[in-house]
Amino acid sequence: MPVQPVYKVIFQNGSQVFEVFARAIYQSDMWGFIEVEEFVFGERSQIVVDPSEEKLKSEFKGVTRSYIPLQAIIRIDEVDKEGSARISEVPAGAGNVASFPFSGAPGGHQGGDD
Repeated sequence: MPVQPVYKVIFQNGSQVFEVFARAIYQSDMWGFIEVEEFVFGERSQIVVDPSEEKLKSEFKGVTRSYIPLQAIIRIDEVDKEGSARISEVPAGAGNVASFPFSGAPGGHQGGDD
């Protein structure tokens, strides 16, 4: 049986950057979102416990599927194996990067009467 791929998903959540691993990602039927399923976290048998990974485990405990806005996604990589999930703070001064502008509706429509 072929090995199921693992994806590293890096996205911004407020003033933090989350790096998580999942076995399934795809474009959502909800316009403007990526769906992330089957989160993968490190084994509990590790001697060293990473507090940020533990925080992410509790954050996503019981979550079947997470919808992440496209503009929050920083990067998605298909990797050979999962690593440690982590949270990092956005560096001070990084706030000068603007989001890519978009209309908020497919096809550039603003709504209203045409």
